[in-house]
Amino acid sequence: MTLHRRSQHRTSAPRRVTAVAAAAALAVTGLVAAQPATAAASYTVTSLHFLVHVGPQHATDCDVVGDLYLPKAASRSHRVPSILTTNGFGGSDADQAPFAETEAKLGYAVLSYSGLGFGGSSCPITLDDPTYDGAAAKQLVTYLGGGGGIAFTDAKHTDPAPRLLDVIHDAHDHDGVAHAHDPRVGMWGGSYGGEIQFAAADVDPRIDAINPQITWNDLSYSLGPNNATPRGSVTTATPGATKLTWGVLFSSVGLADGVQYSSADPYRLVGCPNFAGFVCEALVTGGTTGYFQPSDVAAFRHASVESYLKNIRIPVLLDQGEDDTLFNLNEAVATYKALRDQGTPVDMMWRLQGHSGGTPSAAGLAYENARIQAWFDHYLKGNKVGTGSRFAYYRDWTGTFAQSSHYPVGSTRSYYLSGGSATGGGDLAATPGSVASGSQSFTTAPAGAPTTLSDLDAIGGELPAGTALDVPDENLPGTYATWQTPVLTEATDVVGSPQLRVDISAPTAAATSAAGPAGQVVLFAKVYDVAPDGSENLIHGLVAPFRVADPSEPVRVTLPAIAHRFPAGDRIRLVVAGGDTNYRGGLTPTPVTITSGSSSQVLTLPVVG
Repeated sequence: MTLHRRSQHRTSAPRRVTAVAAAAALAVTGLVAAQPATAAASYTVTSLHFLVHVGPQHATDCDVVGDLYLPKAASRSHRVPSILTTNGFGGSDADQAPFAETEAKLGYAVLSYSGLGFGGSSCPITLDDPTYDGAAAKQLVTYLGGGGGIAFTDAKHTDPAPRLLDVIHDAHDHDGVAHAHDPRVGMWGGSYGGEIQFAAADVDPRIDAINPQITWNDLSYSLGPNNATPRGSVTTATPGATKLTWGVLFSSVGLADGVQYSSADPYRLVGCPNFAGFVCEALVTGGTTGYFQPSDVAAFRHASVESYLKNIRIPVLLDQGEDDTLFNLNEAVATYKALRDQGTPVDMMWRLQGHSGGTPSAAGLAYENARIQAWFDHYLKGNKVGTGSRFAYYRDWTGTFAQSSHYPVGSTRSYYLSGGSATGGGDLAATPGSVASGSQSFTTAPAGAPTTLSDLDAIGGELPAGTALDVPDENLPGTYATWQTPVLTEATDVVGSPQLRVDISAPTAAATSAAGPAGQVVLFAKVYDVAPDGSENLIHGLVAPFRVADPSEPVRVTLPAIAHRFPAGDRIRLVVAGGDTNYRGGLTPTPVTITSGSSSQVLTLPVVG
């Protein structure tokens, strides 16, 4: 029995129901701390209700609640740029208050609002669908540009608020079209408040610059990943393995918000409570079968930037968390690559903190916040300030960021799957000529049951190490294969997505795979850092599920990207397992054999330095 310790980057705060929203708020800590308290009286705050029309033909009316932070110096003759921001999943407009206060002190008008289905705003949660959430944001942009008939002082929309005439106007949008109400406006936010920026930019070319943080590229991958993907993409034709703990948390948080505000909007509890109708069925079916149905995948992708990337042409500063089992770094890489290839101005930062925890150094937080501020000052204020490098990543081994003019970085280093390890399992050989024959066999569990004992992804990252629920990874005997390197003679810095090419022998699955996902074997690839004392760290708790559509063909797996130093004296270990605590695996027990002896089976690591 092998013990695997998950990443030790943890937060010490107790978990709240709205922890998903709290993850997005981590980004503003340094910005707030950097501002003097004496500036508190330099802006006003006005609470407003907005009547927005969303959905097909804009036939659905919703009440959106929000707060306008306006610098006192702003006026019709002294206009200021603006920023639109909204909450992470389960949060409200109040979560953005520290950011809004900071930016108001710096001369920005900030409108912070609760997204549809959250924090007192009506209508169901539609997963940042451009037709709903994007349409709502578009109408708030019109308000920032001076449009009337949108903002009110009361929830019944009977008392119109004054028009906002204090924001800079642009002569035309990013399609070259002139509008009566075109404000200079950017968007900021994380997680659910990150994807909304893409949804809004998809339907509104008046938006000028965005900073989406710790968010998704393809929601069908986020909630049911198949890592048998080409490098630089997270979208596959074959479904993956459903995330169980994250799905349960989302359902609970969304329902709790609906119950809390049901007296004002009882409709949201009809059907799928507080969610768009397809969501409940998708989560139940996915949790039962282990994969999402094609119609659900299509609905998830409709609410994902992956499906409308061609419409995103404004400057984008991506900011993704290294410690994140919900929206891992591969999602940001996929978005970055697609935007870069089509010529959209885009930079990418990998910060430490994500949905699974992570506490960066003061220097690291200051760097990130300075990049964000420079982005808005450059594109919204027109200041002649640099926006930083094309790519930057946080090094938790130094507490600082490294910068690069491009991504990917470094060079590849290959380790070949080999037989014959004195410690059990196989070796990761450094050269093709040293590969030895060998084989390892295991059987996946029935009904997609887990074959590991480990933290629950949706809460584990928030638990202090050593508490009763802080569980080290433990793979059950007979349910996995493993290979490891010799002791490293020098530190090895890996920055990017490890790639695995492996041949799977699964005769029973070979006979049933053609029938579809239910007959296909599901496996889980993981990379560990093994210390000299034998203790192991599953790097940031990241796991790569992959569903094998055809076991007669080699499988190519793109593992979640990491930025990690393997110190000298440690070993690198690869595990391919038959199950995982946080996922529903394949439903049918399947014998699997992985035979080494060929240089075609290889783990490739992107190494820097």
